[in-house]
Amino acid sequence: MIRRSATTSQGPIAMLYELYYWPTIQGRGEFVRLALEEAGADYVDVARRGKRGVPAMMKLLDSTRIEHPPFAPPFLKAGKLVIAQTANILFYLGERLGLAPRDEAGKLWVHQLQLTITDLVVLIHDTHHPITTYLYYEEQRPAARRRTADFWRYRVPKIMGYFEHVLATSGGPYLLGRRLCYVDLSLFQIVEGLRYAFPKRMKRFERKVPRIVALHDRVAERPRIAAYLASERRIAFSQWGIYRYFKELDH
Repeated sequence: MIRRSATTSQGPIAMLYELYYWPTIQGRGEFVRLALEEAGADYVDVARRGKRGVPAMMKLLDSTRIEHPPFAPPFLKAGKLVIAQTANILFYLGERLGLAPRDEAGKLWVHQLQLTITDLVVLIHDTHHPITTYLYYEEQRPAARRRTADFWRYRVPKIMGYFEHVLATSGGPYLLGRRLCYVDLSLFQIVEGLRYAFPKRMKRFERKVPRIVALHDRVAERPRIAAYLASERRIAFSQWGIYRYFKELDH
């Protein structure tokens, strides 16, 4: 059973959160895990609870008794609420975990940034599966090479350049200035994943986004994140999920 229990600097978190996501990949669920870990939240990674974990997730996913059923993992159970979609989950958790502003404009701004991360995640995944997820990578190599070339020529500079600008104008080391928010954690994960999938390309590109690199390093050094990264709760990167390394795409 994978469970994390702790308290925040603002006191204990009474809510026990249940996170439902695939047990062997980081994927989209990792953005939620990072927020829960940074906040010291009490949560259970349900699908990683041994042999009964995935069946428990699928049972809830297929349940006809949920008023607002999720389409797919990740989803979060908080009391009687079942919340799906990564950005939506983080929007819910942000203020409650002290990882988002309390005012409406601030919450919407952070959510807007996370939705931009969501767009980037889709683009990253499509570098290796540009046609369909129902074909193996080997069956769509030419399209993957073309998609990856366009990704690095156009999309990475534009989107990462946008976040570099937000950091440059934030007035502090984080996207909101001096205060960490859940999008800082998500941007850390983007850098981690791109370093795994495209080590050569990232080594060259990182010179163009020094503030993002500094943010990544700052997040990695936060005590709870550092402890998480060194623990069994952090799933290793692999050739499954969003980030996949193919030598022919990294040059």
